[in-house]
Amino acid sequence: MKKVSFLDYVYLLPALVFVGVFLLYPVVRTVYISFTNWDGLTTPSFVGISNYSRLLRDPIFIHSLLNTGIWVLATLLLPVGIGLLVASISSKKPGEVFFKWIFYLPYAFSLTTTGVLWSFLLNPAQIGGTFNAILEAIGLGAYTKRWLYEPPWNTYAMIAAYTWQTMGTNMILFLVGLQNIPQEPIEASQIDGATGWQTYRYIIWPLLQPIATVVVLMALINSFKVFDVIWVMTQGGPFRSSETLAVTMYRESFTMFQMGYGAAIAIVLTAFELLLAWIYLRRTFQQEL
Repeated sequence: MKKVSFLDYVYLLPALVFVGVFLLYPVVRTVYISFTNWDGLTTPSFVGISNYSRLLRDPIFIHSLLNTGIWVLATLLLPVGIGLLVASISSKKPGEVFFKWIFYLPYAFSLTTTGVLWSFLLNPAQIGGTFNAILEAIGLGAYTKRWLYEPPWNTYAMIAAYTWQTMGTNMILFLVGLQNIPQEPIEASQIDGATGWQTYRYIIWPLLQPIATVVVLMALINSFKVFDVIWVMTQGGPFRSSETLAVTMYRESFTMFQMGYGAAIAIVLTAFELLLAWIYLRRTFQQEL
């Protein structure tokens, strides 16, 4: 075994400095600020846990927490579910390249661009709204709405935009997993008389679990961080009805200059994210043992 020299640690120094400056220090600083009353300009004043106790009494925070829960559930069901469905249907089938292009193309747009595009589709101020015009043209005018101004439809509309933009990535990842599954177990199950559903459930899906774990974990983490599309389409409105924790954190910190309270929301958001990720990974690894 090679003896570790001082020079080996020197090579690690840039990475350690990078992690310390851009990851560890901001975390420690945010935790400290969450226990203070600070407007971003004057000297922070220590207030203990008052920012955290305020969260429990703040109806806007409670509503943002509920909206975040809706985003997490919808993100796991729609972009992941549709990506898996399209990948399963198109894998090793004629037209696979076409499906890849069609469903992956929206990912080339940023979430900000996606928000702008879907605002034109759904905003009634834009010549009645393209989507409403389509509904009226096909005889479904009774279902037209002010999509970006009526809760909870504004949240559902933004989830639809987010799904359109992100499901292609999940589809590509699932296609990679499906194409790396060996054919022998599948052929053996077919010889034994297994139906297509039985083959998928008992053979394909278990072999797809490693890539599925990655996809679900990425979707879970990203669902907590969604900000761009919400801010562009509604800015959390009307009357802060479509805010998530990420949007509330931004507004409290950089619009209302309550940095301490915004930092407390950031800590709570991070705690929820880590907790759910830990629960999911723990259950996944227990099933594999």
